[in-house]
Amino acid sequence: MSPQIPTLDIRRFTHPASSADRDAFVAELGAAYREWGFAGIRGHGIGDDRIRAAYEVFERFFALPEEVKMRYHVPGSGGARGYTPFGVETAKDSKHHDLKEFWHVGREIAEDSRYRDVMPPNLWPTEIEGFREHAYGLYQALDALGSSVLAALALHIGLPENWFADKTDSGNSILRPIHYPPITADDIPNVRAGAHEDINLITLLVGASAEGLEVLSRRGEWVPFTADADTIVVNIGDMLQRLTNHVYPSTTHRVVNPKGEKARQPRYSTPFFLHPNPDFLIDVLPGCITPDNPNRYPEAITAQGYLDERLREIKLK
Repeated sequence: MSPQIPTLDIRRFTHPASSADRDAFVAELGAAYREWGFAGIRGHGIGDDRIRAAYEVFERFFALPEEVKMRYHVPGSGGARGYTPFGVETAKDSKHHDLKEFWHVGREIAEDSRYRDVMPPNLWPTEIEGFREHAYGLYQALDALGSSVLAALALHIGLPENWFADKTDSGNSILRPIHYPPITADDIPNVRAGAHEDINLITLLVGASAEGLEVLSRRGEWVPFTADADTIVVNIGDMLQRLTNHVYPSTTHRVVNPKGEKARQPRYSTPFFLHPNPDFLIDVLPGCITPDNPNRYPEAITAQGYLDERLREIKLK
């Protein structure tokens, strides 16, 4: 049998039948992430209606004329808010840009917040009715689900369950609706999303039910991961890998071009990149340092400093 990335029901953690089953969930989730850096999460309570309504406004936005979409493109901003057109983002060390356009929704914060200089106000396309309501509703739902996943991951490595709560409550997290257009030529060298690792703490992906997502296993094999429609795929990012000294690995993944007729269809997906607060210091957790796993990152770095460094590498800064 080919190896399979596990899918777990998070209700065993949020509404457990017993404390023993909750503990078992934490152990199974931790083991899945140690092995794969990826897991499917179901029982998350984010309704199909909410997801469908968000996708509908995203698809309507991407169908707008190019000149309208470009009104929401902010050059020099690293794509932090608003629209990023085709041909900009490039996977680290890749020669070819990715075949996608996307939009960024960030956290709504007070004007006088100490993070305002690095977390600009959101842009909202006035042409699409309901865009703000549905996009930000999905943002908040995924933010809450991500907090539950982080709570379980904290317990698995011996931290208090709420350890991440005050380190992510003003996190510079991003909801990114993506449109991968139909592929009309057979010989293009680009892929929809080149092999990469994510920058943030964890990523929650809505819409992994379209095929194309592949995860690089420890054995060096590309393993396809097409989730059921009711499953949100959650993976570890580089910030959490660094914080945990690679106890939780940030796994390389890509979105490959489908074959045949499926390539002629557009693909939409919406990852939520959960980030810590910008001034959070990513300093390896003492409990993740052992004689067999000595500290790989003796120098701490702020979340914002790390983000800036990485955005330059992928041509968004």
